[in-house]
Amino acid sequence: MNTTESLWQQFAEKNGLSQTQQAQFELYYKMLIAENELFNITAITDLESVITYHFEDSLYIKNFINFFTINSICDVGTGGGFPGIPLKILFPHLQVTLLEVNLKKVNFLHKVIEVLYLENIQTCDLDWRTFLRKSTTPIDLFCSRASLHPDELIRLFSPITSYQKSTLVYWAASEWTPTKKEEPYVQTSVAYAMGSRKRKYCIFSV
Repeated sequence: MNTTESLWQQFAEKNGLSQTQQAQFELYYKMLIAENELFNITAITDLESVITYHFEDSLYIKNFINFFTINSICDVGTGGGFPGIPLKILFPHLQVTLLEVNLKKVNFLHKVIEVLYLENIQTCDLDWRTFLRKSTTPIDLFCSRASLHPDELIRLFSPITSYQKSTLVYWAASEWTPTKKEEPYVQTSVAYAMGSRKRKYCIFSV
């Protein structure tokens, strides 16, 4: 078994992937690298690092949240699709909204959705504040891998939105601490290590 096969097998075994799911991740990686040659999606391109810092980092939250009790998620500032697409692959039942204002990245996400035959997943190119004003799509969980600062993200708990009862997970640097404005919404904070990086998940709700 060569190194590439070994990396994929380890990733599949760790996350309990079916053959179809592993194939989807492999194709996703190939599309990511091909598109990255045309315009910048990610600074991380080697297979081992993408698996660790994009795929694994997206999925590791499953150790702290039971996604089988969740019907819908929104990935805020998804960029190349992280964590929304990895979570959709692993949990096909999820209704997923990928929020991204960069139209080149949106076009890439459309290609991934089509080629991977993903269903019940949509993109939205509204900015965050406009989305909160206009959207009524049911969403149980919002995810953000440091795309926006939490003082912006907690706007979702405003009485004027449809999402006061939703939960927010924020992928943060290990040294991040909430401001006085953010602190009332922090329900728990969980430190974890991913590769050589120390990070933490911060879970917000009212």
